[in-house]
Amino acid sequence: MIRVLFVCLGNICRSPASEGVFRNIVANAGLDDVIGVDSAGMGGWHVGDPPDPRGQAAAVKRGYNLSGQRARQVTISDFADFDYIIGMDRSNCAELTAMAPKKARDKIKLFLDFAPQFGIKDVPDPYYGGPEGFETVLDLVEEASKGLLGDIEKQHFSVGFKS
Repeated sequence: MIRVLFVCLGNICRSPASEGVFRNIVANAGLDDVIGVDSAGMGGWHVGDPPDPRGQAAAVKRGYNLSGQRARQVTISDFADFDYIIGMDRSNCAELTAMAPKKARDKIKLFLDFAPQFGIKDVPDPYYGGPEGFETVLDLVEEASKGLLGDIEKQHFSVGFKS
């Protein structure tokens, strides 16, 4: 099983959206029995909380259900348990790299590196903005998820992802 962990600051906006979108794309590709998905936050402020209601509303409009997710904090064991640790922005990746054992640092990837067509590096944090920020996050996450799945398939499977 290939395991993917999405990480943002508090695990209530960007990473739960990424988990929900990627889980859906993986299921639609028929790979949910070989690719596991989770999300976590760098900080513990929201541990146990559901995703932001604005993010859930935006996700539902696109057919994603985030309601069963609960925030958790990244742990040191995540570096052993996951094959891909996907940071939402460069700050998340820097913090992950600082806490990761040296042998696990190559697992840390910047999510939008899987969607270079956008020309940006960081998925913006929509927490302090309005509902439109959550729509933007979903736009970015949907495309980056396709790119990530394509990369996983190329690295680990001999099938091709068809979007």
